Parts: sequence; structure tokens; C-alpha cells
Amino acid sequence: MASDKDVIAYDDVRKSNWTSPFEEVSIPSTLDDESQPAWFYASTSEEPQPLLVSLHTWSGDYNQKDDLAKMAVEENWNYIHPNFRGPNWTVKACCSEYALSDIEDAIDYAIANGRVDVNKIRVVGVSGGGYAALAVYMKSKHNIEKISAWVPLVDLEAWYNESTIRGNNYANNVMKCTGSEGETLNVEEALAKSPLHWETPDRDTKLSIHAGVYDGLKGSVPITHSINFYNKLVDDLGADDEGSRVTAEETLYLLEKRKPLAELGKIGDRDICLYKSFKNIDLTIFVGGHEMLPVPGFEKLK
Repeated sequence: MASDKDVIAYDDVRKSNWTSPFEEVSIPSTLDDESQPAWFYASTSEEPQPLLVSLHTWSGDYNQKDDLAKMAVEENWNYIHPNFRGPNWTVKACCSEYALSDIEDAIDYAIANGRVDVNKIRVVGVSGGGYAALAVYMKSKHNIEKISAWVPLVDLEAWYNESTIRGNNYANNVMKCTGSEGETLNVEEALAKSPLHWETPDRDTKLSIHAGVYDGLKGSVPITHSINFYNKLVDDLGADDEGSRVTAEETLYLLEKRKPLAELGKIGDRDICLYKSFKNIDLTIFVGGHEMLPVPGFEKLK
């Protein structure tokens, strides 16, 4: 079993009492007049340092507790925790052009006000933050060195249907953020806000996707979201060998058995169930649920 220090269950509502050395800042939107708040730390190093952009979860906002914030300060990295329209139940949230522009604005703000090595920008998110991190991978204008997405959702139409079956409030959230009327999902808008259906860029960014194999049973996002997104990227980027993809047989095994396919090592102290990679993209399915492993997660961003 994993140790308490490595495991956090993400319930989207954990708040934090943000104090010094973090500064609450307001960042004007480049798209409208709605300035967005963020928590920011500027490295005290005389030399440029990495920037960690940490993205809140589906129902969270910039005040949400972030287990990576302290680690970033200990490394004396620059750090920003943007709001990007807050919880995902409004049309301007949920990876809209406004939300993604807010993340871009937050990166620009950190570069302008911190001591940032622009070749070492890292973006991380879990759950809804993982969803946003993948959207950043697909559409960001910035030269981002590493992006790490944990237990992300990638297809709002699929997640709406899954959430409806599970009887949770995320289905209602999706209805609101897609501007749906009555009881009918606005499928066109759902697809427009789903990274799985976007054009894949060919970029040098190192992308790591992580999912707990019990998610979908003990959590809100089935592992098929991570698997389908990884397969989409490697297909779009020209993988021509079956070993780079997650096969239907491997997916079925994970869904049925919920255990490692072979002896694949560990991430932190968790067994790895499946590992795949192609070019600068990798996928790790580990023994766990809807969560991030903060310590190994931060180590992978170094």
C-alpha cells in the first residue's frame, strides 16, 4: 500500500490557507474584461528557474489546496496557480477559449514578473486539471517543456453519459458548461470542449499521462479516457507498430482484472499496471484510484 505522504484523494473541494511566500495576484484577460486571480511565487534565485503552472480540478478554483506548491518553493521554482474561470459549470470555463486564454495569460504574467527560464515551463493538473493540462498540450502557444496530466477526462460527451449512469452531479455540470438547454446535451459544444476531438500538434513537449486503474470504479473518470487520448496522439503522430499503442486486449484486461499486465516496476510505491510510450508521450496506468501521487509526480517534472 502507498504511504500517506504520497497519496491524496482528490475530492475537488479541498481549500488551503495560502500565505507568504505566495502572493495573490490579478491577471487581466486578453479576451474580455474579467481579470482572473491566481496565487504566484517568484523564485528568489539570481538565475532563471523553471516555472510550474499548476491547474485546479473540475470543481476547484485558484484557492484549492495544491500539494505541489510547497515542493516548488523548496526547489525555488517560479509557481502559479491560476483560476481560469473557476469551477467547470459555466460556459466560459471548461476549456473554453476564455479558460485556455487565461492559462496562457497566467504563463505570460509569471514570465513577466518572475525569474523564469522560458525553456523550462512545466504544466501539471489532476482530474479536471488534467483535462485542462491536455488542452494546454493541444493548443498552447508557449514552448512548454513538460506537461503532466493525472486521471484526466478528455471527452465531455462520453463523460456526460458515464456520469449520468453513475448518477452524480458532473452530468449537470457538463450540461451547464456546454450551454445545453432542457434535458438534451449540446453535443456539438461538448465535442468542441473535448481534447480528444481536437487536432493533434507536433511539438517537442514531453507529455506524461497517468491514471489509477480503479478509477471509474472508485472514482469519477474511467481509465478509458487516458487510454483513448494516448492512442489518439500516437496514431496522429504516426505510430506504425502495435507495441506503441494500448491494444483492445490490454484495455479489456485492465477493465476486467484491474491489475498489472506484467512485472512493470513501480511509480512511487505503487505497482505499474501498464506503461506505453511513443516519441515524447507516455502513459502510465498504476494501482490506485482517482488521484495524483504528489511526490513521484513532482519528481517527474524535474
